[in-house]
Amino acid sequence: MWGDLAIHLWEHVQLAAAALALALAFGLTFGILAAYVAPLRAAILALASIGRTLPSLAVLKLLLPWLGVGVASAVVALAILAIPPILINVDLAIREVPRAAIDAATGMGMDGRQRFARVIVPYALPVGIVGIRTAATEVIASATLATFIGGGGLGDDIVRGLQTDDAGLLVASATVVAGLAIAVDLIFSRIAERLEVLA
Repeated sequence: MWGDLAIHLWEHVQLAAAALALALAFGLTFGILAAYVAPLRAAILALASIGRTLPSLAVLKLLLPWLGVGVASAVVALAILAIPPILINVDLAIREVPRAAIDAATGMGMDGRQRFARVIVPYALPVGIVGIRTAATEVIASATLATFIGGGGLGDDIVRGLQTDDAGLLVASATVVAGLAIAVDLIFSRIAERLEVLA
């Protein structure tokens, strides 16, 4: 049992990490786009809000006809669920950067790229990291559902524990998922606190 649990833990971590990386790529891109392109902002945020209301299992099932059963469907589905909090917080973080700081950077001769890298990013990071923190914990928790489409992970042990009425396996696997989510949340919490101090 414990050998399988360790294997499934590693699968779970890989699944969550891949989904979070994909979500970051899209969430950061569209969050920045929403913050800078006002005509698109309402549409982008509306789609993000819809994404936040979608049930995890429903997203997994909807992807089956296109990606089939397996890890790919699970990663994409989890990424879709993780994009909204990242996107929304990035948009908010960028728009909350003090105008005075941007004007001062412009007065010092910085161009758009320099202002973004040296002023906007440092100011926006503390708020932006909150969205990543939320997305990471949601992905870890929701990744248990990947078992229903052959995605593997700790969900396999939870389902097996339910099917075989194995309370030990059920409690152990659920505890590992909770512990992993808490650990990741604490890590991002410390990062956020550190960024706030530096800001």
